[in-house]
Amino acid sequence: MTPITRLLALPALALGLSLALPAATFADSQAAIIATSVVESELPEKKVNTKGLYITAAESIALLEARDDVALIDIRSPEETMFVGYASETDMNIPFKLVDPAHPFNAKKNAYGMIDNPDFLEDMKSFIAANDPSAVLIICRSGARSARAVDALAEAGVETPAYTVVDGFEGDKSETGQRTVNGWKNVGGDWTYKLRAGLLPADQ
Repeated sequence: MTPITRLLALPALALGLSLALPAATFADSQAAIIATSVVESELPEKKVNTKGLYITAAESIALLEARDDVALIDIRSPEETMFVGYASETDMNIPFKLVDPAHPFNAKKNAYGMIDNPDFLEDMKSFIAANDPSAVLIICRSGARSARAVDALAEAGVETPAYTVVDGFEGDKSETGQRTVNGWKNVGGDWTYKLRAGLLPADQ
């Protein structure tokens, strides 16, 4: 069953799931059907979003296995999904930022520059309208871009609850600088390098 088929398999409004998670707290009433162990005050500022909606990669894996009305959107660049891999449960890759084709070097981040994807909001709204998920989980590399994407959706008036996957696909860095601490790849989530048709909005 493909992720999109998974979304359409049950009615859009599914019954709430009580996950057996430690110290579970609940988000605002509109999205209280999703439990999380994330404590906002313990997050670095760059991972805090204005809606206060969060979930860990491990919790996301369990949630997506149990529910068919929640979508997983990867907002990394297509290059990242192609060369680093992506979660097999991903419904769509809708980039929040794109690699700047001029490749300006950011010495502070030791990375090439990125630019905003002008189609992000339109593509997200189109996906939500077509699939009517009860909530969307927004995943990036390690949780910072996804927080800004959630903010952008909120500012644009998107009512479907959007949750930041706080440790992202690759996770946070260890003391040696490797992304081996947490994240979808490191907590047992199924993932792949194999791209599929329809992963990007442009493929539709």
